[in-house]
Amino acid sequence: MDFFRPDIEGLAVITPKIFTDQRGYFYETYNAQAWKEACSGAVFVQDNESFSKRGTLRGLHFQKPPFAQAKLVRVLDGIVWDVAVDLRHNSPTFGKWFGVELSADNKKQFFIPRGFAHGFSVLSETARFAYKCDNLYNKQSEGAILYTDPDLAIDWKIDPAQAILSEKDLKNPSFSFYKEQPCF
Repeated sequence: MDFFRPDIEGLAVITPKIFTDQRGYFYETYNAQAWKEACSGAVFVQDNESFSKRGTLRGLHFQKPPFAQAKLVRVLDGIVWDVAVDLRHNSPTFGKWFGVELSADNKKQFFIPRGFAHGFSVLSETARFAYKCDNLYNKQSEGAILYTDPDLAIDWKIDPAQAILSEKDLKNPSFSFYKEQPCF
């Protein structure tokens, strides 16, 4: 297993060791001992899955404390561009983002610790996306940032004007709101 650490502290891209033969392939998708160090000791308590069409953009979402969530995400079918934005107000990388292509073919996983907003865009015809969370969902703790925020200038690898979004994601506040009212 290979753990790549981007320049934003806490993030990790995990590339598993894949064993292939004439039958197909095998690999570990999760191993608590191996992930303990890579995922800052996160203990996952909830699994989620979504299905989306090409051009769908979900995000940027997060849970505020005390229900903040760390996530370990991967793609089961298709290809997505996955993005994390640092919302930790005392971090030297506050407001910076990192993106990685996750696909059923590359089998990479992306660990996003608490204190980050998360979103993804679908680059293939369809995508099935799975993620583990280290805290249970709490509706009152939802937070979000507008996907087209000019301060963040995220490259979603799709035309944002053509993105398929939820009504809720069209109304998310700008990043400047969280500059003035930090939540992490």
